[in-house]
Amino acid sequence: MTSLTSRQASASSPTAAPKVNEVVGVPAGIGATARRARSDAYDTWLARLLPPRPGVALLAVGGLGRRQCAPYGDLDLVLVHSGVAGIDELAAELWYPIWDAGLRLDHSVRTVAEALSVAQDDVKVALGLLDARLVAGDPDLADTLIRSATDHWRRTAVRQLAPLRESTTARWQAHGELAFLLEGDLKEAAGGLRDVGILRAIAIAGITDALRPAVHAAHLRLLDTRDALHHQVGRRVDRLLAQEREGVAALLGLRQTALGGPDTGPTAGSAEPAGDGDALLRRVAGDARTVSHALHDAFRAADRLRSGRRRGADGRPLRRPVARDVVEHDGELVLARTAIGARPDPNLSLRVAAAAAVTGLPIARATCEWLATYCPPLPTPWPAEARAALTTLLGAGAGLLPAWETCDRYGLIDGWLPEWTRLRSLPQHNPVHRFTLDRHLVQTAFEASRHTRDVDRPDLLLLAAFLHDIGKGLPGDHSTVGAPIAEAMAARIGLPAAEATLIGTLVRLHLLLPEVATRRDLADPVTISGVAEAVGDVTTLDLLHALARADAAATGPGAWSDWKGRLIAELVARVRTTLDTGAVPEPPAPDPALVAGPLPVVHLTGDRVAVAAADRRGLLATVAGCLALHRLEVLAADASTVDGRALVECRVQPRYGLPPEPVALSSDLRRAVGGDVSVTQRLRGRALAARGAGAEPRVVWHRDAATDAVLLELRAADAAGLLYRVTSALDAAGAQVRAARIATLGGDVVDVFYLVGGWPSDDERTRLEAAVLAAV
Repeated sequence: MTSLTSRQASASSPTAAPKVNEVVGVPAGIGATARRARSDAYDTWLARLLPPRPGVALLAVGGLGRRQCAPYGDLDLVLVHSGVAGIDELAAELWYPIWDAGLRLDHSVRTVAEALSVAQDDVKVALGLLDARLVAGDPDLADTLIRSATDHWRRTAVRQLAPLRESTTARWQAHGELAFLLEGDLKEAAGGLRDVGILRAIAIAGITDALRPAVHAAHLRLLDTRDALHHQVGRRVDRLLAQEREGVAALLGLRQTALGGPDTGPTAGSAEPAGDGDALLRRVAGDARTVSHALHDAFRAADRLRSGRRRGADGRPLRRPVARDVVEHDGELVLARTAIGARPDPNLSLRVAAAAAVTGLPIARATCEWLATYCPPLPTPWPAEARAALTTLLGAGAGLLPAWETCDRYGLIDGWLPEWTRLRSLPQHNPVHRFTLDRHLVQTAFEASRHTRDVDRPDLLLLAAFLHDIGKGLPGDHSTVGAPIAEAMAARIGLPAAEATLIGTLVRLHLLLPEVATRRDLADPVTISGVAEAVGDVTTLDLLHALARADAAATGPGAWSDWKGRLIAELVARVRTTLDTGAVPEPPAPDPALVAGPLPVVHLTGDRVAVAAADRRGLLATVAGCLALHRLEVLAADASTVDGRALVECRVQPRYGLPPEPVALSSDLRRAVGGDVSVTQRLRGRALAARGAGAEPRVVWHRDAATDAVLLELRAADAAGLLYRVTSALDAAGAQVRAARIATLGGDVVDVFYLVGGWPSDDERTRLEAAVLAAV
């Protein structure tokens, strides 16, 4: 297909979209009937645009070829000819009215031979021609191309599916898995509409029954979801963003009842309830899983046809034992014949899953169905063999994810862990998370397998990683709520009482290290002693450290940074020293370069900004404002006084990715801390202009959390200059800030300020709160 011209690109902008219905008369609506009606309207309009001409045919491919036109979809057209003269002029007469109508157009002009030649070299074109349908023109010419393209595909499909699988895998890696993404692409992600097209091509080739009834039903629901998404947004879009879920759900009839569950519509005589976005996400996840699983099965069937079965000297297919009662047969894992004939073993399904994860081989569909039907439930507590198989499965690395998903598709996980039903496809309403809860738990176990050599009990690390968020979706703090649930599950799995209690402790404390590291002063003895008391021993500390790293990696890129990793490592090192020696490490000495030499002193090194100036109030606010002026985010700030010098040290990162010019930053810092009014006016004007938005900010006080200070915690929307405004307000209110810690959570921040002195009175706290909230 040729690329868009500049005229086409401008005509296909969202503002031009309303012209489509006016010129073409395309009906709106959601569902199969509406999609077919749109296709019929396009057919009628396009047929009028093509002048009668022998040897010319207009074919629709893509959504129009399949009669599945989305409300704001594009048109994929092929103008086929038999070598007639003036075809370029004829094509221009056809394409320009389409662009002028505000339609997106992907088009090509080819002879039958040219089209087949391109299809032979490009598997995507070959798949596109399988959807080709005559819209107008010469029916014999169109029939020749359609029949030839289909015959060519059937002859070469097994060979062409190898490169198609490679490109499909690359697409999956780029777009992720629709079943587990909180904001997935309905078309391009694994399990999306693009994959249904591949399944249809495999079915046309006769390789396998790829389009089973369950796949067909899932496909129709995904098409309906995309229709509703187009209507909700008012333009072509395939990514289902969180802010669109409720509107799309309402258009699909998935509405919240008075009890919070999904309904099929409003109750007569009552206000229309909101759409149930969570129900929509779970439905999309189930449909995507159906499509994805079918495609994996179809690709394996094609692989077997291409490579042929490996046979022994007796001519029978080779079978290779890989685990007890599990053998490899034709590239898949199946049960040994003795296992099928014997009394079913409750541990068998876990052994098969562990073997699949370790070997990276898929479990045959018939084997999964047999296990789901005949494998008896596990006793309570689990036998040691089942517990060992679960540990092997969770620690298998990359093989865990596909093996777990296969077992989940056939209901085996629910048999092992009844709690899994509640967790499956559960959305996480937090912008830093990229996965649904079930995938996040499995992903965390996968990430934890990278750290098993760093801890004394790798088995407990894997299980704690898998259970750490088990309390999500229930009322209350998920760490506190989840701890007894995880402990009970660990006991049911067969862990001794002390180890089950440790699992509960790890779940309850799994956020302790990252929260303390980013929100507390690590040089304060109270911080270190508090963590040491909560953790209790080095074994638990190491497990929590590994769990924190695995949890962050499984959450998403916004949950981790090198700076956060260094902070947590520093906290762990200090707490380890305390646990080993019983003494809290001394705080680090001030930088010698800051306590000697003429003032002011400004040092810029990597992510560290250090300033020394004559002792005066408001120095921290001045430095924070100057950093905001240069578009630097402050991650941590410390203020102290040594021998009459005021010292401020900050850890920073560029707000927009590009570091500031160091000479200009150093110059502004020197002038600002020296009292230059012009710099102060510049930073006030800019920083104060960039205020955050969102939910109402909140102040929380913490008592006995520091040796010489009380903690004021501000929870608010992130904004440039926020630290400057708040520290300025506290300074103006008479409070002395000796340290600040800034933690960014998506679009929000949790900023903690160490205010020197004892616990303020009620009136004083009210006054300081008002000053801070007014500054936000």
